Amino acid sequence: MDATSRPAVVIDNGTGYTKMGFAGNVEPCFIIPTVVAVNESFLNQSRVSNKGNWLVQHSAGVMADLDFFIGDEALSRSRSSSTYNLTYPIQHGQVENWDAMERFWQQCIFNYLRCDPEDHYFLLTESPLTAPENREYTGEIMFETFNVPGLYIAVQPVLALAAGYTTSKCEMTGVVIDVGDGATHVVPVADGYVIGSSMKSIPISGKDVTLFIQQLLRQASPVKPKFKKEQRFEEDTSQKKSGNTRSIRPSIKNKYKERVCSGSSKHLQI
Repeated sequence: MDATSRPAVVIDNGTGYTKMGFAGNVEPCFIIPTVVAVNESFLNQSRVSNKGNWLVQHSAGVMADLDFFIGDEALSRSRSSSTYNLTYPIQHGQVENWDAMERFWQQCIFNYLRCDPEDHYFLLTESPLTAPENREYTGEIMFETFNVPGLYIAVQPVLALAAGYTTSKCEMTGVVIDVGDGATHVVPVADGYVIGSSMKSIPISGKDVTLFIQQLLRQASPVKPKFKKEQRFEEDTSQKKSGNTRSIRPSIKNKYKERVCSGSSKHLQI
């Protein structure tokens, strides 16, 4: 079958999470953290091995390229074993580690989506302030490594407007405030085109807000919730210590009277 007859692969790479799926679906097939766990033992072995022993060095490098995990599995591997080192390929909306990003795309395509990249067109996303060199690196990896037949790299705010594009509302003009995990952008869009000179970036993102709230919760004094039984017990003990027997609850007095009356009646029957 031709690539035009198959649905396109959509991968939205974010700083915190990556959404992936196929075009035409209502929601993404997978939403996983954008993180890669690499086994550092093989990398250290390839560095320490002598240059003369090229076979050991080559095999260690091959195992390092194969022994890695992404997403939630990478987080669980790093917790269970100290040999796996976590790497976040995207920082503040920009790709910082291209080797880790290529491994991440490899697992997304073959392990999660389970498709042949040569049979599908690809739609990727990028941050509004991404440099043109990053787009060239992305195209180089997709065309030379995965042999994709076609690639389109879209800006995330434009896709946000396209999500509300219907037959009754055919407008691709507006201002998009994109608050992500690592970056916040205010992007004006006119007829589907980004006005680059008017874009603004705010150095506060969702991750910063989360860390700030966590810090406030740590600094706040812990408040222990009191149950009704504990509250009644504390009231009784405080009243007994103060010596105020009149303020004892009527329920306790009634129970005491009933016990006394029942005991006296037994003695009278005898």
